[in-house]
Amino acid sequence: MGRLFGTDGVRGLANRDLTAALAMDLSVAAARVLGEAGAFKGHRPVAVVGRDPRASGEFLEAAVVAGLASAGVDVLTLGVLPTPAVAYLTHTLDADLGVMLSASHNPAPDNGIKFFDRSGHKLPDDIEDRVEATLGTPWEAPTGAGVGRVRDAHGAVEQYVAHLLSTVPVSLDGLRVVVDCAHGASADVAPEALRRAGAEVITIGCAPDGLNINSGVGSTHLDALKQAVREHGADAGIANDGDADRCLAVTASGEEVDGDQIMAILALDLHESGRLAAGTVVATVMSNLGFKIAMREAGLTVVETAVGDRYVLEAMKAGGFNFGGEQSGHVIMLDHATTGDGVLTGLHLLAAMARRGRPLDELAKAMTRLPQVLINVRGVDKAKATASPELAAAVETAEAELGETGRVLIRPSGTEPMVRVMVEAASQDHAQQVAERLAEVVRGV
Repeated sequence: MGRLFGTDGVRGLANRDLTAALAMDLSVAAARVLGEAGAFKGHRPVAVVGRDPRASGEFLEAAVVAGLASAGVDVLTLGVLPTPAVAYLTHTLDADLGVMLSASHNPAPDNGIKFFDRSGHKLPDDIEDRVEATLGTPWEAPTGAGVGRVRDAHGAVEQYVAHLLSTVPVSLDGLRVVVDCAHGASADVAPEALRRAGAEVITIGCAPDGLNINSGVGSTHLDALKQAVREHGADAGIANDGDADRCLAVTASGEEVDGDQIMAILALDLHESGRLAAGTVVATVMSNLGFKIAMREAGLTVVETAVGDRYVLEAMKAGGFNFGGEQSGHVIMLDHATTGDGVLTGLHLLAAMARRGRPLDELAKAMTRLPQVLINVRGVDKAKATASPELAAAVETAEAELGETGRVLIRPSGTEPMVRVMVEAASQDHAQQVAERLAEVVRGV
């Protein structure tokens, strides 16, 4: 059996992979492990629990609350709100544990559970491993006054919105913005924060019914946002995913602005105002070479990590850096948040437009996105393929051919018998040719 926890908690098909029983057991195990590790320090523990609007979140929330309370943890239920709000409120409400129920950008039938420590950071791998090892083991449940109590804390979301607004350096007055909330967790929070920051706001994807999350809208489906921006003559469009830890954007003409471009804009903005720690940005190996070239030309350093926002955050904390993110739109502004925050990112992207008095399409020219081709080679022996001398020689030849205006990344999938072949080049045709050639070598090994 593989590790239960992935890079972003436990995730799967709700009521099949992620059942109410598993959610309850995970909550009990988390409470036990944190208690044994001294996280509660002799006081009565408190947890906050939030969720996105998926229908399955209703019964999973009940299971998590029951598990925590049965383990002697007092529970504050936050209701529907973004993942970064749960992270923020875990710390702000002085809770010992935060729990978020969401499958992020996945379709409605999926769901997930992730845990935050009292500082609002995701639990480290070793603690998750201990939680998994504790599942189903004997324990003595508390009784009487020892059981946890449950209280409604839905109003705490106002603290999160106030925090977001406190970070915005300028008014967004005069900006017309379309916000797409993916029928997800930011459907109330994002429009409210943008309006209070001064923007004129038009909404799409803001009518969650429990089943329509991420369905044709949000950061993974930008066509509806592009159309709405053009129809309403908006200055920009902002798209979140289902749990609002991602942000992508659209220019006034309907052109997509991805996570790399957003990071480039915000990194330069932070640098110009003297707020970019050590002149460094943390990004993953999947960030476009154009981003890295732009940062180098601006005199900034890029620290690379494995794919996954948790690895970006680990590198930021280890190096004392305050800004990083992923091409997918996870942007971490560590001065204001402990995780990727799509609403926060959108506010600061619009603030950069307002402060500089320049449209988004001009700001996005901070980097030139090189053509990128990704081929997933399925049904192969990942270990054998990636270790083969034939592939190593083919990659060396390709890198020499591409020179400084391209690169090759060969990456085995973490969950499937598949090798990902990614090539960037000065032209789309050249990238496609090199990628297909390398994919054939992978298939033939």
